[in-house]
Amino acid sequence: MTETPAAQATKAAHSPAGNNVVAVASGKGGVGKTWFAITLAHAIARSGKRSLLFDGDLGLANVDVQLGLNPEKDLSRVLTGRQPITQAVQAVTAGGFDVIAGRSGSGTLASMAPGQLDTLGRSLTDIAPRYDRVILDLGAGVDRTVRSLTGRAGTLIVVITEEPTALTDAYAFIKLTKRRRPDVDVKIVVNLASSQKQGEQIFGALRKVCDSFLNVQPELLGVIRRDAWVRDSIKRQSLIFERQPNAAAASDVETIVNRLQDEA
Repeated sequence: MTETPAAQATKAAHSPAGNNVVAVASGKGGVGKTWFAITLAHAIARSGKRSLLFDGDLGLANVDVQLGLNPEKDLSRVLTGRQPITQAVQAVTAGGFDVIAGRSGSGTLASMAPGQLDTLGRSLTDIAPRYDRVILDLGAGVDRTVRSLTGRAGTLIVVITEEPTALTDAYAFIKLTKRRRPDVDVKIVVNLASSQKQGEQIFGALRKVCDSFLNVQPELLGVIRRDAWVRDSIKRQSLIFERQPNAAAASDVETIVNRLQDEA
């Protein structure tokens, strides 16, 4: 019997998670999520590990834009069955890691059927064992594509800033995700902080609300300080470790990677 779309979506949300798959999410856009996902994948590669960056922001993909890539292969060909996911992999030579790009503005990716979404998720699960870490850059918000792909991750990193809307939307995201995936390991990264202390205070506010109303105690994975080199690297479509490896933000991401490796 053919499964209904609702049944397919439920099945995808409860599929086995890959322990080496790290989903990077946010309740809202504009918090630096994609830059962080790119830099995280690069930092993992710099540590000697094999890393893959998967652009899961379906329909509004911009990993390739930030990296200055012009991919000949992307997820659209995978979804139409024209190629396996392994053939959509592109090496980022300067960074030493691999990328699977989406396609910005593609209605096909943004409005795919539940069956296609499940196929994409299973393809991600199949390719994950080839890498030490797979970084999954999700779209902002909690639409069904985000919910489905989050189900493929063993660790969920929620990126927040000091903006009130970033905090409230992050809380809503954690609430909905924990309802569907009580087992998911939720970690918080505070971005664009003026200092380590301020970042810890921002995290403390979110954790207090999560603890009080959800009985959830997310872990602070790290604080990334506001850094002009971040804007410079994005503007130049380059990696911050290539532009300025000693930048404060680069150092903060390396600290985050070390914590992830210690927990692996």
